[in-house]
Amino acid sequence: MATLLDNVINFIPAAGGLGTAAMGLVDASKYFDGGPSAIGFTGIEQALGPFLPAPATPLGVAFGRAEVLATLRANWMNGVAVGDQKAKAKALVHLGLTRGDAARFATAAGVDAGKLASLAAKMADGTQPSQDEINVLGQFDAILSAILDAAYERAEQKYRNACKLLATAVSTVLGVLAGWFLNGQALGYFASSDFPLALLIGLSGAPLSPVAKDLVSSLQAAVSAVGAAKFKR
Repeated sequence: MATLLDNVINFIPAAGGLGTAAMGLVDASKYFDGGPSAIGFTGIEQALGPFLPAPATPLGVAFGRAEVLATLRANWMNGVAVGDQKAKAKALVHLGLTRGDAARFATAAGVDAGKLASLAAKMADGTQPSQDEINVLGQFDAILSAILDAAYERAEQKYRNACKLLATAVSTVLGVLAGWFLNGQALGYFASSDFPLALLIGLSGAPLSPVAKDLVSSLQAAVSAVGAAKFKR
């Protein structure tokens, strides 16, 4: 039993180190046009599509739909806090609201288009809006916030799952290659017992790397307990 635990203790750090290396390689791939950092943003773009300025409707000088998407994409790829990203997206939507897209935005959100357009006009002119118009803006903001929450949560989930999958794939390849190098054989390696062991270490590397240290500590305590039990006998 103690020997088995000793082998497992040696296995876990090897798998954890391999997983850490794989995650590092996946993270380094972000250098190439963002790499996996761009995963998930398509869903955000689709969710916000109805609330983005029309291609021919600039928010300001040389700042239109493409620039809004570029800004949001840069925030996403650089890992800006999700709350800040949502706030920036909402601010940009509001900017488009005051520039003539109120009716289209109201249709997308399912609120009163006339009141929202009137509110946008008054906001642009600096006129005090009515209570009904303020209520419509509150409804619009609530719907927009819900859309942003859903879009960013789904995007985060896709990003995390994709990175885990990529890290597992890289870890598996590294494990198999390391086993091949240590085995010293050519094609005979794939028929040896080293190949399935290397494959197992590679597959478990990414999932084990965050908890490898805690697992090793727990198993070392178990080995000590087994040794103590044998000594008492």
